[in-house]
Amino acid sequence: MNFHLEFTVAPFQERINYRHSFLFMGSCFAENIGEVMKNHKFKVMTNPNGIVYNPASIAIALRKHITNYRFDGAELFFANEVWNSWEHHSACSGSDKATALKIMNDSIAHAHTLLNHGEWLFLTFGSAYYYKRKATGQIVSNCHKIPQREFTKHLLTSSEIVNDYTALLAQLKEINPRLKIVFTVSPVRYIRDGVVENNRSKAVLLEAVHQLTEQHENVYYFPAYELVIDDLRDYRFYKKDLVHPNEQAIEYVFEKWKETAFDAETKVIFERIKKIQTHLNHRINHPNPETLKKHFEFQEKSAKELILEFPFLDLDL
Repeated sequence: MNFHLEFTVAPFQERINYRHSFLFMGSCFAENIGEVMKNHKFKVMTNPNGIVYNPASIAIALRKHITNYRFDGAELFFANEVWNSWEHHSACSGSDKATALKIMNDSIAHAHTLLNHGEWLFLTFGSAYYYKRKATGQIVSNCHKIPQREFTKHLLTSSEIVNDYTALLAQLKEINPRLKIVFTVSPVRYIRDGVVENNRSKAVLLEAVHQLTEQHENVYYFPAYELVIDDLRDYRFYKKDLVHPNEQAIEYVFEKWKETAFDAETKVIFERIKKIQTHLNHRINHPNPETLKKHFEFQEKSAKELILEFPFLDLDL
């Protein structure tokens, strides 16, 4: 018997390979997929601003990456024992202002390089809800545990997202005509907004990204949301919080991503690197000098053979 509704994901016209570089931005699901690719030795940068959930904040970050904007420190504020930025996740905050500022600016510079010279931009929208500071009207990416009374909550419309990203895609194409953009909607449930509100938010995001993919060339949609919500469709594939997809779900979605986007050579390389990584992580129950020597010799031999065959690889094992 078939206990889930599996569906075919249309393959991309353009396929990815190990020669390409990638920028992943958006919700924690973008980090999940980006980290799998990074662990398998793709050239990947994930979330220069930390996790960002809503399209408006992602667009603000992207525009700063395009111009290689430099924060001068005036944008940072001190709260909860650390220096924060309204445009960054708390993971980018730090107790030392100069260090936090350097990390933020270095990340912008790296993202700027990838947008100008890379091949793929992967954007995952998590929620259509966003927050503004009452005092200034500024859109924030993260509230940094500041009391909610200092913010107003808003829901983007599909038209607002489409209009904003139509202009943004034009900017990106101008600086890098070969850049391909992949939109996804995160399957993470934002139940803090409410169950009904979460579904309304996802509907806005889905309509917006489909309009964008229909209206622009080299813009793709990958159905991560549908693969978890409609294909797997079971709380067994969520963590204990019943909000975030678990490792099984991420692995399943990644397998679909691999079939949809990888070219034939990349699939072969990926599986060989996966084998090396599995061997590297294998626990030796009874280590001794001889078994350890064989363990590392196999790893080194496999890596050398792979690099000889595919010299463009960067295997930092």
